[in-house]
Amino acid sequence: MPDTAVVTGAARGIGRAIATRLAREGWQVVVADLDAAELQAVADQLGALAVPGDTSADAGVQHLVDTAYDRLGHVDVFFANAGIGTLKGLDASDDEWTRTLETNVLAHVRAARHLVPRWLDAGGGRLVVTASAAGLLTMLGDAPYSVSKHGAVAFAEWLSATYRHRGIVVQAICPQGVQTRMLDGSGPLKDLLTLDATLTADEVADAAFRALAGDEFYVLPHPEVSGYYAQRAAHPDAWLAGMNRLQQKLDHQTADQQENA
Repeated sequence: MPDTAVVTGAARGIGRAIATRLAREGWQVVVADLDAAELQAVADQLGALAVPGDTSADAGVQHLVDTAYDRLGHVDVFFANAGIGTLKGLDASDDEWTRTLETNVLAHVRAARHLVPRWLDAGGGRLVVTASAAGLLTMLGDAPYSVSKHGAVAFAEWLSATYRHRGIVVQAICPQGVQTRMLDGSGPLKDLLTLDATLTADEVADAAFRALAGDEFYVLPHPEVSGYYAQRAAHPDAWLAGMNRLQQKLDHQTADQQENA
C-alpha cells in the first residue's frame, strides 16, 4: 500500500515543494489551500488530490481529513504547513491576531483532534508542523507571527510528550529565511531574515522528507538555528540584548527608507 500524506498550504512555497517531493517518491498526496485555482494546478501537475478550503477553521479541517480518508483509505503523515504573518507589532488588530492564531496554531490543534483518534486505532501516524525558527527564537517586526509560531512549537511538544508511546510521531520544521513569496513580501525585515543563507523551498522539502526516516522532534534545515536556540536558553538576557540591537538596526533602516521615500 503506498504511503499517503496530506499537505496544507500546498499551492506554493514550502507546501508545494513538500507535496512535489512526496509525489516524486511515489506517495499518494492530498493537497489543500485557500487558493483553489493555484491548488488545482499543483494537483494536476503532481497527480494529487486537491481539497481547497480554509484549514484554519474546524469545518475545513474536518472536510480535508474526511476526504483524505475517503479517497486514500488512510493518512500516514499530515503536514500542517499553512501559515500567515502580519508584519505588525502592537498595531496589529484583534482580528489580525485572531486570524494568525487560528491559522498558525489552532489549525494544528484541530487537525490533531480529527487525526489522533484514527491514528491510535491504526497503531500510529505522524504530524509534521511547519513552525519556523521564529517558534524557537523570535520574529522582530511581527508579534502575531512570533507568538503563534511559539504556540505551534508548544502544542507540537505537548502532543509528542502525550502520545509518542502510542505510536504518534510529531515533528516541527523550523527554517529561517526561505525563498518564498512570504520572504519577498517581508519589506524591511527581508535584510534581517537573510543575514544567514536563505534556502529554497525545495531544500526545506528535502530536509522534511529525510526527517520522515526518523522521529527527531526538531527538523532544522538551517543548522545554525540550533546554536542560536542553545544561546537563547543558556544566556537569555544576552540573547535578548542582541535581538534588541538588531531591532535598533531595523529601526534605523526603516527611518532612512521613510526619509528617502
